[in-house]
Amino acid sequence: MFYPLPAYIGLRYVRTRHHGFFVSFISWVSMFGVGLGVAALIVILSVMNGFESELRSRLLNLSSHATLSGSIEQMTNWPTLAVQARKHPGVVGVAPYVDIQGMVGRGGVLVSAKLRGILPEQEAKVSDVAGHVVRGQLNKLTAQSRAVLLGSGLAWQLQAQVGDEITVLIPEVVPGTTELRPRLQSFIMAGVFEFGAQEQDNSMAMLHLSDAAALAGRAQTPSGLRFKFSDIFAAPEMIQAVNQSLGGGFATSDWTIENASYFRAVRIEKTMMSVMLMLIVAIAAFNIIAALVMVVNEKRNDIAILRTLGLTPEQVIKVFITQGLLIGWVGIIAGWVLGLGLAMNVASVVPWIEQTFGFHFFDPTVYYITQLPSEVHPGQVAWVMAIAMLLTTLATIYPARRAARIAPAEALRYE
Repeated sequence: MFYPLPAYIGLRYVRTRHHGFFVSFISWVSMFGVGLGVAALIVILSVMNGFESELRSRLLNLSSHATLSGSIEQMTNWPTLAVQARKHPGVVGVAPYVDIQGMVGRGGVLVSAKLRGILPEQEAKVSDVAGHVVRGQLNKLTAQSRAVLLGSGLAWQLQAQVGDEITVLIPEVVPGTTELRPRLQSFIMAGVFEFGAQEQDNSMAMLHLSDAAALAGRAQTPSGLRFKFSDIFAAPEMIQAVNQSLGGGFATSDWTIENASYFRAVRIEKTMMSVMLMLIVAIAAFNIIAALVMVVNEKRNDIAILRTLGLTPEQVIKVFITQGLLIGWVGIIAGWVLGLGLAMNVASVVPWIEQTFGFHFFDPTVYYITQLPSEVHPGQVAWVMAIAMLLTTLATIYPARRAARIAPAEALRYE
């Protein structure tokens, strides 16, 4: 098979067994380091993607994709607004809601909570409430029923059971003054829900829309409408379009705003992990530099002879670039295969490790997430390999240029 001369010589240098043990050892370590770094990056990024998706799904189990809210006057005709909003392309579900900040208590225990009023039959169109009510029944939330559902963490703090009386307290402004006074009302605990997100499970309580609106002093008027869209990532743009189609003037929000701190933290962690793991590839690239420098010193006479036979400095550079790229790119491909294999089989590999070594990555008695999630993004894999290839390519430049500067007469003078 025909090869360009520099590539042929470079491949021969890689295959030769006349290298010293130390040179060969460093070459193998370099290849192993590049492969390990690429594999670790692919696996870690895939696991972080899985955590991000899991976090997003848990947060959106109870939260909607977006909300549109307004004053009592704006929301008085909410059924008509809901019908108009459902006609907008991409809208899957619309449901009214009332949100109140208050406190719930039982006996001598009083805990702060977010009270949400819903219409159960419509709420199912924008969230997965029904699938997470673990005790009691969602259909017990009926108009004027004075029934309440508590998050599992909130119920545990109150030591409450189904059928217990729960006191709800919210602050209200005394008419004509700026003073606050508590408004108390008793409810019966109808059930418990658990979404696997501590912020919701530890501080959320759900009432029927009519009970919550009366408690908030809004008669039968909701605070706003909650939306579910066909494309969750288009929610910020779509809620603005819905707002404009309804005449504008409403306050809007979406899941990217309400949960921004969570996803910002995940992105920062992902970035820092990527930088730290890319250092493994960078260290391996430095090893490639060391290995090639030693090969250049070992092959000084060969280089001088090749130069006297007509090999140009540019061709000498290509010889050692070929050798370095082969070491680096073989490691990258091996890391790619290993990384994808592990990332796509985390669900099988992790249980085997736990069973073999007798420990749990996530103790099921402590964590909501008991299995390592994994989600491979081809674009991220491509970026990892591109950066690794760039680092290994840059690592070959200095040794190759050093080889090209060898003067034939100087190298052969004492031979």
